[in-house]
Amino acid sequence: MESPLPRNRLLLIVLCALGLLVAGFLALSAGVFRPAPTADVVGGPFQLVDQNGRPVDQTALKGKWSVVFFGYTYCPDVCPTTMQALRTAVDQLGPKGKDLRIVFVSVDAGRDTPAKMKAWLDAQAMPEGTLGLTGTPEQVAAAAKAYRVVYQIDGDGPDYQVNHSTVAYLMTPRGRFDRVLAYGLTPDQMADQIRRAMRGD
Repeated sequence: MESPLPRNRLLLIVLCALGLLVAGFLALSAGVFRPAPTADVVGGPFQLVDQNGRPVDQTALKGKWSVVFFGYTYCPDVCPTTMQALRTAVDQLGPKGKDLRIVFVSVDAGRDTPAKMKAWLDAQAMPEGTLGLTGTPEQVAAAAKAYRVVYQIDGDGPDYQVNHSTVAYLMTPRGRFDRVLAYGLTPDQMADQIRRAMRGD
């Protein structure tokens, strides 16, 4: 027959158990066991000009769904590919395509004037209502920061390239972030994601 635990050992076990309970309560109160917070919301105020030289701010995103994509007109691959995919996705949406606006924001303030932006969008045959936005280096930097976009000039001279984020952002008619449209999605996949968002999926 085993002897009962010594009284001091039993007291120590009880105190340890109480300590664990108190520590658990404090951790719960501090939010240690809460789910990790979601990523920061994408989007925010900006002051830019469109391809016609008119001032544009974040209110331009209200009233319709918007796909916001940051790039530049001298981009050799990612930007024209993405814009063409978006153009085709709008066609595939059918009547719903009228509820979607494409917004192309330049990260190349040094070369992308409103006139250059207008000519480039026309050459891409973008849907009616597409916005091409540019501005001063400071304005472009502020807009990119609001959308968590990174970019960096690569090279010297007039033929420099700009490395930049490649995702597009789908924004609700209230101007709020809904989801990312990853680079490389086919027009079918883009249209499907946009339909899902419009349905509230």
